[in-house]
Amino acid sequence: MTIVLFAEALVVAALNWFLGMVVDRQKMSLAGLDPDVMSTSSKIGGVVFGLYFVLCAVVAMLVAIRNRAPAGFGRILLVSVAVVHGLLGAFTLGLVGWPAFLFMMVVLGLVVLLLVTYDRDGGPEQVPPGGAPEAGGDPKNETAPGVSPELSRGVAAEPHGRTGEPQDGDDTPQDTVPAQLTQPVPTTL
Repeated sequence: MTIVLFAEALVVAALNWFLGMVVDRQKMSLAGLDPDVMSTSSKIGGVVFGLYFVLCAVVAMLVAIRNRAPAGFGRILLVSVAVVHGLLGAFTLGLVGWPAFLFMMVVLGLVVLLLVTYDRDGGPEQVPPGGAPEAGGDPKNETAPGVSPELSRGVAAEPHGRTGEPQDGDDTPQDTVPAQLTQPVPTTL
């Protein structure tokens, strides 16, 4: 992946530089634009685009070395290069042909694979409650977060400071059966 992006950066920069030289030597003009401006802008665009691909290749290399998912600016950069390859693939299909389109789609697939392959947690594995399966843990001992072990076994824990006297809200009857829900009647036949 990294090698492909480095090679692509070199090819894109060299191609734009070459096109800038062609425009300069033949004194081409497009819609009355100055040929020198067109040549210079093509060369600058090639260098900027090449550096963009090099930066994306460096991010991909760091992801591979660290063996972690890209985060923050690196993730944004890799998503943007995936979008660029999708657009370049569409343009190259019409302008260059199927082989260039297939190359762009392979690079797009590699970038997307890099983005979705790594786990976003990045931390150590959490041992499930009740012990690890290979350690013979009992799945019945699992408790939900924030639930006391007494409640998870079906034993109601008595609140602290509870006496036999009525507390606030104890004198009103409580509904023990949830309200019944009825299905809506269709209004069209």
